[in-house]
Amino acid sequence: MFKLLKLQDPTLVGSLRSVCPLLLSTRRMGSYEQRPPAGPSSVSAAQQAPGPLYAETPVHQSPILSESLAKAPDDHVFWKQKSLSRLFTIGHGGSEEQLENDVRAHIVEEAIRVLRSNDYGHYTVPAQGLYPFQWNWDSALVSAGWAVFDEARAWRELEFLFSGQWEDGMVPSIVFHKPSDTYFPGPEIWGTPERPSKSTGISQPPVAALSVRFLYEHAEHRKVAEEKMESLFPKLLAWHRWWYKARDPKNKGVVAILHPWESGMDNSPAWDDSMQFPVDDIPPYCRCDLNHVNASMRPTKETYDHYLTLLYRFKAANFYDPDKLYWISPFRVTDLCVNSILFRANRDLSWIAQKLGKQDAVDEINQWLAKGFEAFSHLWDEDAGLFKCEDQITGKLADAPISAAFLPLFAGVASKEQAAKLALNLDKWLNKVSYGVPSTDPDDSRFEQLRYWRGPVWLIINWMISNGLKHYGYTDLAKQIEDHSKALTEKAGLREYFDPITGDGAGGRDFSWTAAMCLAWLDRPTAIAIGHKMSGPKQHLDD
Repeated sequence: MFKLLKLQDPTLVGSLRSVCPLLLSTRRMGSYEQRPPAGPSSVSAAQQAPGPLYAETPVHQSPILSESLAKAPDDHVFWKQKSLSRLFTIGHGGSEEQLENDVRAHIVEEAIRVLRSNDYGHYTVPAQGLYPFQWNWDSALVSAGWAVFDEARAWRELEFLFSGQWEDGMVPSIVFHKPSDTYFPGPEIWGTPERPSKSTGISQPPVAALSVRFLYEHAEHRKVAEEKMESLFPKLLAWHRWWYKARDPKNKGVVAILHPWESGMDNSPAWDDSMQFPVDDIPPYCRCDLNHVNASMRPTKETYDHYLTLLYRFKAANFYDPDKLYWISPFRVTDLCVNSILFRANRDLSWIAQKLGKQDAVDEINQWLAKGFEAFSHLWDEDAGLFKCEDQITGKLADAPISAAFLPLFAGVASKEQAAKLALNLDKWLNKVSYGVPSTDPDDSRFEQLRYWRGPVWLIINWMISNGLKHYGYTDLAKQIEDHSKALTEKAGLREYFDPITGDGAGGRDFSWTAAMCLAWLDRPTAIAIGHKMSGPKQHLDD
């Protein structure tokens, strides 16, 4: 479904050149033509193939839309014809000489050590003590790190995650494979002391389809990878169906999260207004996270009281009955993180379905995509030049400017005009801090540089934003985020998150998905070269 627009018909090329001269010139790239950079700019117009047919607005200028740009093909149709940038664009692994001179080789070696130390055989914990179980989107992202040097282990990570899938298709946010007393709330809270639950009763951002496609495309043993992909496909499809059945019963085209923990951005200021519901008379509890991390970096007790109120209400509804939770939850939010990842994952799931010859599934997924594209337009705040989360109960957009505002770029769902305004805003954010991307606009009164999801930098979000910027042609801005991410890991190591002002690390130490981002994104050529020495050559994909 998602193919580049082939501009081989001279009539079509001439017509497009007359309508939108910013897009076309005499230099050919792949199957389309594109204008070379013209003079200095804060953002380069250089593109990769495959790439977007979007002209680029320099981020230091106001995004003034020319008449010709306004007449470009309608985004509602055009987005389907654009190929997304690869999850991790790479060249070949470095030579022995380059490896010896690579100043980040020690970070790659440390990243491999972190994954191995957090490896429980079939799954990877995010961090020892603080997060002792298998977290959903953590594992999906970590599999990309494993794939650099241990392809079989990468597949096992995903397969074991889906061993916790519920009969209705949900993949829970946490799977409790082994007992641990270092995390709260654990299996006895999600279940009962007499019958501890095997998992939580809520989900997390559905990254897994992206990871499955990535592992397949980068596989050394393609036949084995296709078998793995085919085995996981019905489970992925069932999970995506669950999102629309359980979290979009009104058929809006975007899904709701019913608990901040479902977003992955647990403590975002985007939830502040929606979390004003009364707290129930919940049992007394003792948090474990504060034994590992300073309280100033974590959600407050008041916030945790609201988290647990939701948990106990959901458990009282026939143990997380998916047909009831949407209607009884006092917290019902269209989250940009979950929906952007779901939209991107749908695109990859459709690609997988086509590879496997599952045309009925392709048609079903395409319906989700078409409806989702339309629904995203209602999350755009034109005055702010940002996407916003929406409270589905009040119908109001959350006023908090958060880093998830840029994730529709990762989904490929933003229009070229929206992308220009997002790039302009992002450039402003980066000029306010030493290291980007902060999880909240630093000028916002709710910004806290070290508190969980209210200010710190997260490498997984940096990667998604950088990938989305490349998709729309903002390669210099994407490179700036990549450089900031490298600088943070050089300064502070493989921490859970980072202070955008000082660059200090915070949260968990030896963090698995930060290690995976170094291996799969920031240092991929070096990681491949080290992987060669460890376990033989891997197949490469050109940029």
